Amino acid sequence: MRRLVIGGARSGKSRFAEQLVADAASVDYVATSEPRVDDPEWAERIAAHVARRPASWRTVETVDLAAVLGEGPGGGSAEPGAVILIDCLTVWLTRVMDACGCWEADAAEGLRCLGDRVDELVAALERTGRDVVLVTNEVGQGVVPATASGRLFRDQMGIVNARVAAVTDEVWWLVAGLPTRLKP
Repeated sequence: MRRLVIGGARSGKSRFAEQLVADAASVDYVATSEPRVDDPEWAERIAAHVARRPASWRTVETVDLAAVLGEGPGGGSAEPGAVILIDCLTVWLTRVMDACGCWEADAAEGLRCLGDRVDELVAALERTGRDVVLVTNEVGQGVVPATASGRLFRDQMGIVNARVAAVTDEVWWLVAGLPTRLKP
C-alpha cells in the first residue's frame, strides 16, 4: 500500500501519517530535513517530530528516497520489511532543487537533474514491495508567489505531488487536522 498525505502547513499531515503506520511491527521514518544550527525555530520543529516518534522506529536521514525504497544507488537503506514513512516531499524537493542548481540564472541543466530525481522517485515507488506513506505540502492554493524562484518552487511541488499521487493507492487531504480520502 502506497499512501500520500497532503495538506497545508500545520494541517496535521505528519501526525496523521504517523497514525497510519502506528500499528506496524517495524517503521523506518525517513527524515528529508537537515538540522540548521542558525534556525532555532526549525530545530524546534525537528525536535517535536523526534519526540512524537516511538523509540522503536528507526530514523533514516536522507534525500536519496529511491535508495531507501530499494531502487537507487547502493540498494535499499531501509530495514527489510519495515513500513516506510517519508516526511516530507516538500523539504526533499527544496534540497534536491538546491543540489541540482535549479536556482541558477540558467537553470536548464538543474531542471533536467531535478526531472531525473523525480523520475527515480516515481519509478522506485512503482516498484517497491514496501508499504509507504509520504507526507507533502499543497503549496499551490495560496497567493501567486511574487518571485520567480517562488513560482518555480510552487510549480515543481505541484508536479511532484501530481506524479506521486498518480502512483499511490490512497491520497489523504488534511484540512485543520481533519483527513479526507481523495483516492480510495
